[in-house]
Amino acid sequence: MPQRANALHNANKLKLGLFSLNADGGIAITKVPERWQAGWPDIVDVAKMADRAGFEFILPIARWKGFGGELDVRTLCFETFTFAAALGAITEQIVIFSTVHVPIVHPVFAAKALVTVDHASCGRAGLNIVAGWNQGEFDMFGHALAEHDRRYEQGLEWLDVMTRIFTAKERFDYAGEFYQLTEVIGKPSPVQTPRPLTMSAASSAAGRAFAMKTSDLLVTVLGVAGEGLAPVQALSAQRKAEGRPLQVIATTHVVCRETDSEAEDYYRHYAVDHADTEAIDYHMKMSRRNRQLDTEQIFNERKRYAGGLSSHPLIGRPETIVDELVRLQASGIDGVTLSFVNFRDELPFFIDRVLPLLKQAGLRQ
Repeated sequence: MPQRANALHNANKLKLGLFSLNADGGIAITKVPERWQAGWPDIVDVAKMADRAGFEFILPIARWKGFGGELDVRTLCFETFTFAAALGAITEQIVIFSTVHVPIVHPVFAAKALVTVDHASCGRAGLNIVAGWNQGEFDMFGHALAEHDRRYEQGLEWLDVMTRIFTAKERFDYAGEFYQLTEVIGKPSPVQTPRPLTMSAASSAAGRAFAMKTSDLLVTVLGVAGEGLAPVQALSAQRKAEGRPLQVIATTHVVCRETDSEAEDYYRHYAVDHADTEAIDYHMKMSRRNRQLDTEQIFNERKRYAGGLSSHPLIGRPETIVDELVRLQASGIDGVTLSFVNFRDELPFFIDRVLPLLKQAGLRQ
């Protein structure tokens, strides 16, 4: 199988990807009628649009149950291995990731599925390893979540099994703490050697340490204003000192309009005035139980959750957004995931107006 050029190996200083294209609402938690519906024809159109524009990757979210609220947002969500295989077959250069919950997806199955995507895409498959956090989803599988850091210990063993499958010439047994396996083998081998690109989506200390040990990319949430960049800068310094390549990707949500005021007005419209408050309450309770925030921080954090699951806001005219992306890149960010209220309607403006400015700023070729 001939391998196509992998976009994440290009020379662009700031990599760009689309996040949560496979789920209703993207990452916004809003009730506005124009919100992303995740219909398959629209997904195909947006994936091809991003591919033609030179985006490096598409990262799907892995959801099995929604967040409740008025719209039960994220209940409609396509499974990520089949999603990646389908899009890999109709695109040319963009990397398509599959997001996998370690505790509920067996590594022998995951290895076979990922190899299938890698062949369907001619070597453009990526694996996003996540530990999981939503017990409500895991209840659907009859699985109780382990203690937080313990999940990453299982993740190390899970990836070790997968790597052995990709490289083993003969059947092997595996006697670990989490997996006891007999006569394991997997064919064909992946197109990418020794394995497809691996990503870890994590913001905790344990998650970031896991990424340092295992991954080519770390996707992370920068957090509330004032606390977000320092951990990333420390991680960037550490990876340089160790001589281990690790691209740091920050999650963002985007409102790009002709003027800053127009963008800010729409941001408030969908993320404050029409936020799905019950769903936001659920998500914040499940994922940020111990946060101690003052009143202003709580308002801003709720706005960020409604805007895009507490990801970094990119709000403003094209020049404002480029200035912020330049700042993030200078602080140690190698790329960003982009999400919109409606990908199909908003991505063309971003491509036409923001990409040329990123090229002028020296972040894109």
